[in-house]
Amino acid sequence: MAEPIRVLIVDDSAFMRRAIGSLLEGENDIKVAGFAKDGEDAIRQIQDFRPDIVTMDIEMPKMDGLTALKIIMEKFPLPVIMISSLTEEGAKATLDALDLGAVDYIPKNLYNVSLNILKIKDNLLSKIRAITAKKYIFHTSAETTELFSASAKSFKNGSWNKKINIIAIGSSTGGPKALQDIIPKIPENFPIPIVLVQHMPKAFTGPFAERLSSISHIKVIEASGSEIIKPGTAYLSPGDKHLTIKKINGKETKIFLSNEPTDLINRPSVSVMMESVAQVYPGSTLGVILTGMGSDGLSGMRSIKESGGRTIAQDEATCVVYGMPKAVVDAGLADVILPIYKIGDEIIRETIIL
Repeated sequence: MAEPIRVLIVDDSAFMRRAIGSLLEGENDIKVAGFAKDGEDAIRQIQDFRPDIVTMDIEMPKMDGLTALKIIMEKFPLPVIMISSLTEEGAKATLDALDLGAVDYIPKNLYNVSLNILKIKDNLLSKIRAITAKKYIFHTSAETTELFSASAKSFKNGSWNKKINIIAIGSSTGGPKALQDIIPKIPENFPIPIVLVQHMPKAFTGPFAERLSSISHIKVIEASGSEIIKPGTAYLSPGDKHLTIKKINGKETKIFLSNEPTDLINRPSVSVMMESVAQVYPGSTLGVILTGMGSDGLSGMRSIKESGGRTIAQDEATCVVYGMPKAVVDAGLADVILPIYKIGDEIIRETIIL
C-alpha cells in the first residue's frame, strides 16, 4: 500500500487550520503532516518534516504567504496550493503567488466561512491528489516570461498562413503559468485573434487578463460579450460565463457570453468555446489544450480536428496536472504534443510563414 500524501496546513487562523484539517480527515490516502501559524513556522516544518504538499494562506503575521513561498521555492521546492479570498485583492495576490511558483489555488468566500469551507472539500481533495500524482518541474512564470518575451519580436518578418484564422486555447489547473509561458511569445503584429478559456473564478479573470496583457506584446482583455474580434488580441472568457463566437453580417465575428448550458461542471467550458470556434472557422482553427484536471476540451478539440483544423496538446512532463491534454492525446486528437516552452513557437510556426 502506498504511503499517504502528507499535507502541511499553513494559516494564521486556528479556525481555518482546524477546518481545512477536518476536510482531509478520514481520507485513507491523505494525512495531515502538521499545522503552521505563519510563514516562518511553515518553513521550519517543511525543513524538518518534508511534507508532500502545502496549503498556504496569504495574509499572515510575522511572515506572509508570499514571502514564505518565495523562500520555499528557492530552498526546497514542493507543491504549494494557495488558499485565496474571492476578492480583487485576493486575485492579485494569488497571481503573484503563481508567479512565484505556487502550483494552484483554492478560492474561499470570506462571507460565512464555516459554511463555505465545506464547499471547497472536493476541489481541495482532487487537487491534492492530482498535483502529487506526478513529479512537477518547478519554475516561475517570471523566468519563462523574460525568456519568451525577449524572443517574441524576432518574428516580425513573414506572411500570414491563411489556413489558420483563429486560435482557441483551453486550460485549467496550472493554466495561468502555462498561459504566461505562451502568450508573451506572440509577436505584436500577430495577424489573427485568440480566444482563451481558463477555469477561474469571476473575481480572478479580470486581473489575470490585465496581468497577461501587461507582460505580452499583444492585447489581452476579459471578454464582455460585445466585442467584434480583431487580429492581435486575445479574449479571455470571464469566470462565470461560457464564451462562444458567431458571424454577424456574414463578415465580422462577435463574442457572446451566456450561462447556457447550465448542466456542465465548468463555466466557462473549454469545449463550448472550441465547438463554437470550429463551427465558425471550419478547417482554419488552431486548437491548443493545456494542463488541467478532467477532460473539458475533449469534445471541443474533436470538433476542431473533425472540421479540418489543427490541434496542439501540452505534454505530460510539463503539465501540473495531465488530465485535459491526456484525454485529447488518448483519443488520438492531437496533431502535435509539446512541452509548454515549445508551444508558443509552434503557434507562430503554424500561423506565420517566415
